[in-house]
Amino acid sequence: MKAYVAVTVAYWAFMLTDGALRMLVLLHFHTLGFSPVQLAYLFLLYEVMGIVTNLSAGWLASRFGLTSTLYAGLVLQIGALAALAGLDPEWSVAASVVYVMAVQGVSGVAKDLAKMSSKSAVKLLAPDADGALFRWVALLTGSKNAVKGVGFFLGAAMLGLFGFAASVIGMAVALALILTAIVLFMPRGLPGGKKGTKVSAVIPEDPNIRALSLARMFLFGARDTWFVVGIPVFFYGVLSDGTTEGARQAFFLIGAFMAAWIVLYGAVQANAPRILKSQTGTPAGTVAAARFWVGLLALIPALLAVAAWSDLPGLTAVVIAGLLVFGAVFALNSALHSYLILEFSKSERVTLDVGFYYMSNAAGRLLGTLLSGLSFQLGGVAGCLGMAALMSAASWLAARRLEAVHLKAA
Repeated sequence: MKAYVAVTVAYWAFMLTDGALRMLVLLHFHTLGFSPVQLAYLFLLYEVMGIVTNLSAGWLASRFGLTSTLYAGLVLQIGALAALAGLDPEWSVAASVVYVMAVQGVSGVAKDLAKMSSKSAVKLLAPDADGALFRWVALLTGSKNAVKGVGFFLGAAMLGLFGFAASVIGMAVALALILTAIVLFMPRGLPGGKKGTKVSAVIPEDPNIRALSLARMFLFGARDTWFVVGIPVFFYGVLSDGTTEGARQAFFLIGAFMAAWIVLYGAVQANAPRILKSQTGTPAGTVAAARFWVGLLALIPALLAVAAWSDLPGLTAVVIAGLLVFGAVFALNSALHSYLILEFSKSERVTLDVGFYYMSNAAGRLLGTLLSGLSFQLGGVAGCLGMAALMSAASWLAARRLEAVHLKAA
């Protein structure tokens, strides 16, 4: 239990800064005049490095131990935050984009080292009792997303109050203090590495893990298609009147919505075992639930896209309400996936399988980030939402390949 708490605190600290950093970068560069596509570029290397990291992180954790990869993620995030403070506003747009992309790439490595380490630790630390794994992973993931939601609001608020450079320096110092405390007080409980682990072992042989990874890729692509660029820029256009005070007010309101969405997502995810209890009593039921909820998810952005294309009266309120519903349904899908990957994985392969799975997660975010800027620039908010519907439908098709073989009841 002490090891689980230490891992959770480390993950919370990381995700708080990750959420804040995303809003700081997005809103700061939007106010500097970056186009939606240029804003998407800022996050591309972050997602590319997430793919690369997850392919190798499982092997690294298996080789050097989970504690080492967790600490490495925190150290790299501190370095990325410190580097962003050195951004010079006098640089050209091209130079700024390249610099921020490079730093965001380091942050992407950091995030996925921390995420893979934390999620793998749950498989190894959870009690061996019926339903315990689903509850523990839902609690870790749900609480993490609630904390990240607070980070979204914190980042937007700090940008308005303190400016960009002071905000990232403050976060770097805070994270360094937390890392020091965790290193000093981390108890035993996480396994060390195994020298004989081969790099080729990162590719899973289990068809369920491959199908689930594909479903995960499209699931997170569906979210980030509207989440990364489209909706924040859409809301900024609606809320800001072009003045400095109007921009500051828009920052707070956008940050508040993004925070509320993530907190709702985290709360539903943490309670998913209770919400889905009647559907996950059998292995077949759990797999059926994974198919049903992603099918339902696809309908929500499709209806919102129609509303946006029709220029429905009160569109902003409709989009806000619809995306909150999307968040709740998305959370149930994500919780089911997070449980299934750990249940499908064998203990001796858990870091490798979880690494591959989160590689697919990062690939989905990369695809969604690209499509978010592109679809918004070409089709506005309706284009983003329509693309999200297509990505959700692709996730449903992948989920149809899952089988309840060797799966316990959740």
